[in-house]
Amino acid sequence: MVGFCHSCNSCTNNLENYCPKLIATYGGKYYDGTVTYGGFSDTMVVDEHFVIRIPHNLPLDTAAPLLCVGITMYSPLRFYGLDKPDLHIGVVGLGGLGHFAVKFDKAMGAKVIVINGTLDGIIDTVSAQHPLLPLLGLLKTHEKLILVGALEKPLKLPAFLLLQGRKIIGGSLIGGIRETQ
Repeated sequence: MVGFCHSCNSCTNNLENYCPKLIATYGGKYYDGTVTYGGFSDTMVVDEHFVIRIPHNLPLDTAAPLLCVGITMYSPLRFYGLDKPDLHIGVVGLGGLGHFAVKFDKAMGAKVIVINGTLDGIIDTVSAQHPLLPLLGLLKTHEKLILVGALEKPLKLPAFLLLQGRKIIGGSLIGGIRETQ
């Protein structure tokens, strides 16, 4: 994220990532129409609010903020209450996002398991089209399927599967700067 409105409900609640006027790091457009290219840029303009502060006692050669991939996995775990010890969490897709989900889940004390029973929550990191119905069947009653992989096509599911078992499908797009910091 390189820019936002500073005044909408999302911005005033530290959820800049949901600002309707968000300027994305990659593929966003500055107010003058210039396209953002993120890390592929020679130069870029970033709102000072989005500059990550590195503590003075942390040597710069060892500092590594976990920006996009890190906060994309950390934020939904916290928001949906999947950050508590001893939960059984399934992760679908062990690519760039999924392997961070496993690392964070383990660090939070969760039991990351091969999907073979009912789970307290599932973080789905797969961005390719895939069936979600089998994943819903793996959830315990009252539990959550969180999508962080950006599916291109609309979701199609029978509502009865959500009603039966009071299951929730949620989504998450990175995280606000306070949570990232």
